[in-house]
Amino acid sequence: MAQFVYTMHRVGKVVPPKRHILKNISLSFFPGAKIGVLGLNGAGKSTLLRIMAGIDTEIEGEARPQPGIKIGYLPQEPQLNPEHTVRESVEEAVAEVVNALKGLDEVYAKYAEPDADFDKLAAQQGKFEEIIQAHDGHNLNVQLERAADALRLPDWDAKIANLSGGERRRVALCRLLLEKPDMLLLDEPTNHLDAESVAWLERFLHDFEGTVVAITHDRYFLDNVAGWILELDRGEGIPWEGNYSSWLEQKDQRLAQEASQEAARRKSIEKELEWVRQGAKGRQSKGKARLARFEELNNVEYQKRNETNELFIPPGPRLGDKVLEVSHLRKSYGDRVLIDDLSFSVPKGAIVGIIGPNGAGKSTLFRMMSGQEQPDSGTITLGETVKLASVDQFRDAMDNSKTVWEEVSGGLDIMKIGNTEMPSRAYVGRFNFKGVDQGKRVGELSGGERGRLPVIAADARAGLFGPVRLARPSACLGEISGGRINGGASPPFVRVKAEDSSLKNIRL
Repeated sequence: MAQFVYTMHRVGKVVPPKRHILKNISLSFFPGAKIGVLGLNGAGKSTLLRIMAGIDTEIEGEARPQPGIKIGYLPQEPQLNPEHTVRESVEEAVAEVVNALKGLDEVYAKYAEPDADFDKLAAQQGKFEEIIQAHDGHNLNVQLERAADALRLPDWDAKIANLSGGERRRVALCRLLLEKPDMLLLDEPTNHLDAESVAWLERFLHDFEGTVVAITHDRYFLDNVAGWILELDRGEGIPWEGNYSSWLEQKDQRLAQEASQEAARRKSIEKELEWVRQGAKGRQSKGKARLARFEELNNVEYQKRNETNELFIPPGPRLGDKVLEVSHLRKSYGDRVLIDDLSFSVPKGAIVGIIGPNGAGKSTLFRMMSGQEQPDSGTITLGETVKLASVDQFRDAMDNSKTVWEEVSGGLDIMKIGNTEMPSRAYVGRFNFKGVDQGKRVGELSGGERGRLPVIAADARAGLFGPVRLARPSACLGEISGGRINGGASPPFVRVKAEDSSLKNIRL
């Protein structure tokens, strides 16, 4: 049997308030396996990766890689030094090689000194050359340029602090891949990547000789890359050998079987309950046995799935014919023109997606639409009945100290959503924040939950009068009588595409 690169034995994780997000997980990972991790928001997917990366060590059970295994981890929100340039940040991944190249140059220079210690310098030279040879260091610049081109990185001299969210994430991904770990742990690796970069990443991971464990909601990515699916369901880890499509087929069968078993359990409970109520006076042994059976059935741990199959959002007030008009818009930063002579109009009820290369101006366009930035020239006009709400890609508008319910409701017990008044807790519950989950602090939410919450809050604030502006949405939230403009790289949202680095003369 092949040696496993990573093993987990009876791993459990408890999060406030004493909830087992993971329980009794025992898994072994084959060398070279490509594994996609699936589960509802808050199911523990990111927690699982943090445990495997050695970041979260407060766990039950044991999780450990085999000795000598190098693990690379990409979190949802990677932290980069804002003062570094893109080149400096990427070179951190190959610091050993960079330092060896610099050290070798210094050795060569010292050979020319009159009092040079040739034996000492020769030893240093051999050490540096060994490192360079092992990592093909003489071709380092070629490797960096290829990776930067494949992932569409900004200019090498660009400061991290000035990059968009997508550009920062791609720098972090490039740096991770250049580290050449034995095992890659990727949390939403396709976020902020354009279609070409996603295709390149798929090919890279398909050919990657190491093990890959990736969390993603991109079903096409899972079909093309994953050979295994690990589903996190009510705290348990359920592995499946196959891609996403084959997993989906067996999942339907498993859910049907679970429903049948639950129906049989309920029927048995009803039967035993009827017997208990009758106060049967049969033989004591039989009576005790039946009571024990009733208690067993009634105490079976049965956790309902926290799934929302359909989201209902009440219709808002009637919009006029004019929703949004953009006329001859222009925006530049220094000599770089992002948007040039852009004109379009959005009709009521439209769902619009805007895609383009990272840094092409998608988020800048959104900021101008919401008044956060001003165009160099041109106009943006909203209809008289339109209210605009926005969700940015950094989720900075959320207050981490508030609860989920407070963030959405503003503390109101009754909310007006469109033409409908409804209890605020019922409204929040429709988006899979039920019961105690509404009392969670925003700062405690999982990445998926943090992605979902601002969209709900934006809809509530807008009252569904008009467009909700989403910078990189992860999913559509039902049908809405107003309109939406989505910015991102996901194919399902595509309506308008910037073919080059500037947006111009596009009419929707």
